[in-house]
Amino acid sequence: MRTPDDQTPRALVTGASAGIGAAFAQALAARGCDVVLSARRADRLHALARELSMKYGVDAQVLVADLAAPDACEKIARELALRGLRVDFLVNNAGYGVPGSFTANDWRTHEDFIRVLMIAPTELCHRLLPAMRERGYGRIINVASLAGLVPGTPGHTLYAAAKAYLIKFSQSLALENRDKGVNVCALCPGFTYSEFHDVTGAREKVSRMPRWLWMDADAVVRQGLDAVERGKIVYVTGRVNRTIKRLFKLLPDQLALSVIARRAKHFRVEK
Repeated sequence: MRTPDDQTPRALVTGASAGIGAAFAQALAARGCDVVLSARRADRLHALARELSMKYGVDAQVLVADLAAPDACEKIARELALRGLRVDFLVNNAGYGVPGSFTANDWRTHEDFIRVLMIAPTELCHRLLPAMRERGYGRIINVASLAGLVPGTPGHTLYAAAKAYLIKFSQSLALENRDKGVNVCALCPGFTYSEFHDVTGAREKVSRMPRWLWMDADAVVRQGLDAVERGKIVYVTGRVNRTIKRLFKLLPDQLALSVIARRAKHFRVEK
């Protein structure tokens, strides 16, 4: 894996300590890409960095950060500059869900969520994109969700809204930069095997859902990397998820909302 100026590309992956983020780090390193791993859990990041360095011979570095902090992205950009690390591939993956209804959680909880899922990926794009444009090469994957393409659910109130924002943001960013050698893709997985539902407390609920609805993180990442290289701007992983997206586009709004309202209890914690 080489850039047009014959350099080994380097990827910054947020939320790299587990799940889809760790799978992105593995897949990029396997393709010969150096990586910078960022998340809050330093022990997991260092263990993964050692594994990737030994297994693939890449330079794997750790940058511990809490994206809920207002100055987190500024510190990330400053540390990258201090280490002399250019970023050719940005994977904005960090995310989580806030279970319960909107008023069941305090504002600080929602504010942190908005910072991590909306402000941080936007700011990292803003800070790292100019250098990509100048070099004439860059790849940005914003990990959105099928949830951003179907009606919002009761419970996890801001999740679908945040993912819909990432999709629209990615579309505009892609169109602004496609003639600069920078590909931008909003990756939209559906149900994916990861820690996500353990953290939100919905594991028991979602475990009852049929297995054909699920994908593993490696498959999601493989499709995402292929999609951004092909210049896909919005990519929904898996045939099942693409079918779900098409069906909801065909339904009248009121019927679609009714369907979501009935089904949400199987995968969302509302109280």
